[in-house]
Amino acid sequence: MNQEITVLKRDGRKEKLNLDKIHRVVTWAAEGLSNVSVSLVEMRSHIQFYDGMRTEDIHETIIKAAADLISEESPDYQYLAARLAVFHLRKKAYGQFEPPKLVDHVKNMVEKGKYDKHILEDYSVEELETLDGYLDHWRDMNFSYAAVKQLEGKYLVQNRVTGEIYESAQFLYMMVAACLFASYPKETRLDYIRRFYNAASQFKISLPTPIMSGVRTPTRQFSSCVLIECDDSLDSINATSSAIVRYVSQRAGIGINAGRIRALGSPIRGGEAFHTGCIPFYKYFQTAVKCCSQGGVRGGAATLFYPMWHREVESLLVLKNNRGVEENRVRHMDYGVQINKLMYTRLLKGGNISLFSPSDVPGLYDAFFENQEEFERLYTQYEADESIQRETVKAVDLFSLMMQERASTGRIYIQNVDHCNTHSPFDPSVAPIRQSNLCLEIALPTKPLSNVEDENGEIALCTLSAFNLGALESLDELGELAELTIRALDALLDYQDYPLPAARKATMNRRTLGVGVINFAYHLAKHGVRYSDGSANGLTHRTFEAIQYHLLRASVELAKEKGACPAFNETTYAQGILPIDTYKKDLDAICDEPLHLDWETLRKDIQTHGLRNSTLTALMPSETSSQISNATNGIEPPRGFVSVKASKDGILKQVVPEYHKYKDNYELLWNIGSNEGYLQLVGIMQKFVDQAISANTNYDPSRHASGKVPMNQLLKDLLTAYKLGVKTLYYHNTRDGATDGQPESSAAQAADDDCAGGACKI
Repeated sequence: MNQEITVLKRDGRKEKLNLDKIHRVVTWAAEGLSNVSVSLVEMRSHIQFYDGMRTEDIHETIIKAAADLISEESPDYQYLAARLAVFHLRKKAYGQFEPPKLVDHVKNMVEKGKYDKHILEDYSVEELETLDGYLDHWRDMNFSYAAVKQLEGKYLVQNRVTGEIYESAQFLYMMVAACLFASYPKETRLDYIRRFYNAASQFKISLPTPIMSGVRTPTRQFSSCVLIECDDSLDSINATSSAIVRYVSQRAGIGINAGRIRALGSPIRGGEAFHTGCIPFYKYFQTAVKCCSQGGVRGGAATLFYPMWHREVESLLVLKNNRGVEENRVRHMDYGVQINKLMYTRLLKGGNISLFSPSDVPGLYDAFFENQEEFERLYTQYEADESIQRETVKAVDLFSLMMQERASTGRIYIQNVDHCNTHSPFDPSVAPIRQSNLCLEIALPTKPLSNVEDENGEIALCTLSAFNLGALESLDELGELAELTIRALDALLDYQDYPLPAARKATMNRRTLGVGVINFAYHLAKHGVRYSDGSANGLTHRTFEAIQYHLLRASVELAKEKGACPAFNETTYAQGILPIDTYKKDLDAICDEPLHLDWETLRKDIQTHGLRNSTLTALMPSETSSQISNATNGIEPPRGFVSVKASKDGILKQVVPEYHKYKDNYELLWNIGSNEGYLQLVGIMQKFVDQAISANTNYDPSRHASGKVPMNQLLKDLLTAYKLGVKTLYYHNTRDGATDGQPESSAAQAADDDCAGGACKI
């Protein structure tokens, strides 16, 4: 039968199917792997062969056959499938398995307009030949299958219309390093490139989507997160919409602060007309967000923020709800509700919350972020003034509505604005934090735009990266990794372009960075500690102390060399205040781990030399970039030993790191009985993290007799997070009955209406 099958080669020639050639390739890919069967992969592939089949399709059939065999019992099929996929990818990119020399590759890519032409202007042929000697293309064989498919789908330079691929992964890592360190002196830059390339290509440093897909190309915008604040004027609203379009088109996720927009029915132009309210303008912003697909790399997305005391809040809370009609829903953005201690206190005391239009209560909106005592004074003053229009609702009813919508949609987020400003690297009296971003880990100052070219506005950008905790043998390694990361990301700020003056000015002044982590679950498993029982508290404290300390130390050293950021005087660091001084002291009751590093010497050095970067840390979800490193997501527990994620290439299966060795140590998400232990760990992390954390809450309705999660449980967790100093809450995930490891809905079943007691002090 094999003699009857003719295949069509890549160059158009026809030949008979050669099973020996297939066998050699699969055998090569299986070398050194355990519990994989070459014959099983071949047998599953042969069933699908047919006469006239293209050799490309044959290769893809073999890859899929191997990928389908990935399981807990046989995790190495993820590497067999990956090696076959790398072989296939290189044949598509280069016409052969062996990559070209770096200098030839770069010249070819610049000529095609795929790489930035500055590379050949900045680097000599001799330097590129030296860098070629640092390349280790065999590292491609360390990727898992999911990683290769993500690289191919999102990160490798390609023609997204034709599907043509132009590079393989090691060129990606090397050229990112070369571009980031291009401005360094020739005497030192090759060494920095070598060290950064090694750290990134060996998965010790994880890079985010905008950097992986963009650095080395002519498109120079690599900040992952963009925060845009809107004022209560048509000019500012139009400028905000225009800024959204500019940045969505360049791969950035957007945070929109629309909390200043006045409420429905408020007077405008001295009573000449009444205001149409927030919803029409939210729809306007939604259209701006969705008008660009970010070059096929990821879809445009945004989270919009407003205060809990806004007079329209009861309508705003249901904007994502599937009930209702298009006129009163804006479903294609997510929303962040901003809360502070006064709101929580009203809940605990069974009191009411008064809802105002920001335009009717001068000074209240600014005080909400800048000064909590002043906010409370003004709020109670305005409540006593009966001439001011307001709505009055029971605090428990408003909180319950918010948590009901958070549960039913999964994507009504929480921002505790007082924690964001009292435990902040910025002085709230001059640089308050008034919003976050779409993943709720960025906490940076913003100012509204009056027009799109307004230099007095402030658009906050944050450039991200992450340490792979699973790749560390010792926390001492963080010193080297912190230096490389800070130097690379800080250089990127000068290397990238800025579509808007307000973004460039803010970035140059503050030089904000956000370094997070991936593989935290593996880190816990390796050390034999768990999320749920407090056993991980000490390790978490030591880990995040080391992360923040070494990043600060690296930024001080860079400040000595290049100068502190111009707006350093607007930070609390300039006042000698460190994160270890302002955290929520309730944490001490759950973690008595002492500080292990020399913070007092660091404090003096910061005051003497300043910091190159206003912020250093932010814990992001790392959903896609963690797959590249074959790591668990950010700080999250895995849902199953095999994660199953949908992509445009189909279902991607990935086994947790070192499954056979640490199977009994991993704690799976739905085996964790409550959010208590997880929230404690987030609070401990937040003690050191100077921005915020993408922290989720997770619920299994089957654990409750009614089959629903009680409202008092939802409110208790919300209050616990606040008590422990957590700045933000991201997704609300509900187990929907899918098998562990299968894709599940992040939307939750509606909680019941049990009211919260007042047991949790804040």
